[in-house]
Amino acid sequence: MKMRLDRWLTTLGAGSRSEVKTWIRGGEAAVNGRIIRDPALSFETETDALSLRGKTLDGRVVRHVMMYKPAGVLTAARDPKQPTVMDLLPPVYRSIGCMPVGRLDKDTTGILIFTCDGEMNHRLLSPGRHVEKVYRALVRGTPGPEAVAAFAGGMDLGDFTAQPARLTILSAGAEVSLAEAAVSEGKFHQVKRMFAAAGHEVLELHRRSFGPLELDPLLQEGGWRELTSAELAALHRAAGIEESR
Repeated sequence: MKMRLDRWLTTLGAGSRSEVKTWIRGGEAAVNGRIIRDPALSFETETDALSLRGKTLDGRVVRHVMMYKPAGVLTAARDPKQPTVMDLLPPVYRSIGCMPVGRLDKDTTGILIFTCDGEMNHRLLSPGRHVEKVYRALVRGTPGPEAVAAFAGGMDLGDFTAQPARLTILSAGAEVSLAEAAVSEGKFHQVKRMFAAAGHEVLELHRRSFGPLELDPLLQEGGWRELTSAELAALHRAAGIEESR
């Protein structure tokens, strides 16, 4: 992506527009090892080497992240009273606009994807794309064949009818059971509401996969890493935009 040097540094959160212009004109910015004094010169953000005031910067403004979202944090850009998932990332990710793809409830754990690609974000969340998300749920009671059929038939939840979903009972107990629900939507509290409509309260909820991506087993709760090129390509295919990338 081509970008003016002053805008590039500002986008990375290096300083205000006026500050970075002063530093550039003062000979404190370099691209590919060459001092640049013109703030208006443009460079390739994803490939050119950038440094400022003697410090090498990661100049990429397009990044994609997998996080193991912990319980107790909001899926939001910011909140004045409660911690958010953005607080778990270095500030540069907020600066470049790397935002969550969809949301997980405050008490829900599991895989959360972040991207700077607005088109991919939109497509991955579109119900028409049928990008499947798999949730593991600890529920009260013993879901039976009737619950499996209800999920598969599409459930009327009052304000909307959920698309058909796949429910698998992993272990059934008299008091609590473990189940997996695979859905292709992400409406507010949807999975919890579907279980509730089938007569089973969700006690714990964990998302183990988003589309083609499984939660990295090496990540600890609150941990994150950038996506590999293979993972990003898989998301592009899921979003139906691989031909334009």
